[in-house]
Amino acid sequence: MSSETAMFGLIGKIVTVPGQREALLRILLESTGEMPGCRSYIVARDPADPDGIWVTEVWDDPQSHRASLALPAVQSAIARAKPLIQEFAQHIATEPVGGVGLAAVGRS
Repeated sequence: MSSETAMFGLIGKIVTVPGQREALLRILLESTGEMPGCRSYIVARDPADPDGIWVTEVWDDPQSHRASLALPAVQSAIARAKPLIQEFAQHIATEPVGGVGLAAVGRS
């Protein structure tokens, strides 16, 4: 597989200010509409941490992810989310190759 066709993935854990997880989940979910290059954006509660959220993203490439951060809807979500976030606990970059619900690289 060449690096030109490799997808870009991120898995991250966000810890909210105590009691603000549901509010942050709403913000994260409402800002997922039109994000060119986004193949998958999954937001999940951490069942072992009442303030924890896991976000799993798959993008066509790193440039698509970077470009999404400049979108007006994403900028608005970031501004509203910042006061609810205590920390970004973990952040892992991956290179997805396919799976259930995700077409393999090179296929539509």
